[in-house]
Amino acid sequence: MSPAVKYTLGRIGLFVVVFAALLPVPLNLFVKAMIAVIASAAFSFFLLAKWRLEMAEQLSSAAQRRAAEKKRLRAALAGDEDAAAEGDRAVDTKDGA
Repeated sequence: MSPAVKYTLGRIGLFVVVFAALLPVPLNLFVKAMIAVIASAAFSFFLLAKWRLEMAEQLSSAAQRRAAEKKRLRAALAGDEDAAAEGDRAVDTKDGA
């Protein structure tokens, strides 16, 4: 499962647990929801730190891949034949896999 999906489901789960714990409390429903949002955010900062770091690493590596591909494409458009050939090989390996 993707780290982003795990982290998102963890945040939603924490919200549901905190909101359910507040149901017996005699407060307005909107106030309970706001308390649950704030409390679940605080709990997720500590309880879901590992998943948050995994998600950040995944997003960072995706950004690095996009930046490298952008650099290669700009070089190919500028007339660098090696960069264009490198892109052809990358497409071939993806199709063959």
